[in-house]
Amino acid sequence: MAKGTGPETIIAHGVRLEGDLVAEGDIVIEGEVHGTVKTKGDLRIGDQALVEANIEASNAVVSGEIRGNILVHGKLELFPSSKLTGDVVTEVLAIGPGAQVNGNVSMGAEAPKGKKRAEAVDAE
Repeated sequence: MAKGTGPETIIAHGVRLEGDLVAEGDIVIEGEVHGTVKTKGDLRIGDQALVEANIEASNAVVSGEIRGNILVHGKLELFPSSKLTGDVVTEVLAIGPGAQVNGNVSMGAEAPKGKKRAEAVDAE
């Protein structure tokens, strides 16, 4: 992952966070997050992580489970162990064999712009 503009934030395995997680730098989630996740940096979700949140990031690599909408300004990678239930808006999407996606996907030039992009993340 490319480095964000701030320090890396790690939510370790066994840690549960409820609320809004906002960061300038990269975020690594190995535990549980319930609420919202927003970073100007990159996001990595580990294979045992559970994220029940709407998400916005520059780039994201997902091995765990997401329940919520996700807006990725660059590349979203879903590894084979990942499960995503929610809508996806991204420029580039890479899906590993066995990854599960249940929701609408908008990519590249077809992805909603401006206000509609923000609504994709804010919708619950």
